[in-house]
Amino acid sequence: MFKIKNFTDNDDVRILDQMGPFQVIEYTRDLSVSPGDAALAYYCNAMNVRKRQVLCDVSKANITVQAGAMQWTVGNVNATTGVKGVGDLFGKALRGSVTGESAIKPEYTGDGLLMLEPTYKHILLVDLADWNGSIVLDDGLFLACDSRLKHKAVMRSNFSSAVAGGEGLFNLGIQGSGVVCLESAVPKEELIEIELQNDVLKVDGNFVIAWSGSLNFTVERSGKSLIGSAASGEGLVNVYRGTGKVLMAPITRGFA
Repeated sequence: MFKIKNFTDNDDVRILDQMGPFQVIEYTRDLSVSPGDAALAYYCNAMNVRKRQVLCDVSKANITVQAGAMQWTVGNVNATTGVKGVGDLFGKALRGSVTGESAIKPEYTGDGLLMLEPTYKHILLVDLADWNGSIVLDDGLFLACDSRLKHKAVMRSNFSSAVAGGEGLFNLGIQGSGVVCLESAVPKEELIEIELQNDVLKVDGNFVIAWSGSLNFTVERSGKSLIGSAASGEGLVNVYRGTGKVLMAPITRGFA
């Protein structure tokens, strides 16, 4: 048995969101500052630049996390590689090499608590039931998820996506029933959600952070011809076509 004091019952800590086995914790003020850092800490707090962490209840589900994301555990919590054989190891290594994600993501089992490393980024909890069981993520967005969810490398529909669109050829896709925890440079309050019903979204720039696995993603000319594209001043655009959802930031996702 264990008991945790001066944590969620601390008036400097608040729970921003909770879903499935995850709780998003935010520290309302940074109290661990020196006189030389006090002014910076003051303005960071005023601009919503605050430390956040994810607390995982492993008794509710086994948890898969990005490599190196664990800060501490308490109770009966065991870490495994999540690898289920040579074939699974090869598949994960191949997927990691093409998506840029860590090849082996630790899986935590048991019935205790797991705390992830603090971050100044914003934490998004996404229920895949709201995405028809399939979501594709931008590079570096994945933080943790219910271990029942399946990961796969999603290839772009055309090779020009990798070259002309400033993107990699593969993205991390997650499928199944459960909750996934994402790290975003942009808070949920500023993210734009667009639902497509057999329609098309064209975006000039790297603003989209996630989209439904049912959508067809390509990079295309903004106009029907090279001359038309040049005249519009846009050139190539990212195109999401079909039925599904797109999550888009108002600033380029490289901002952090």
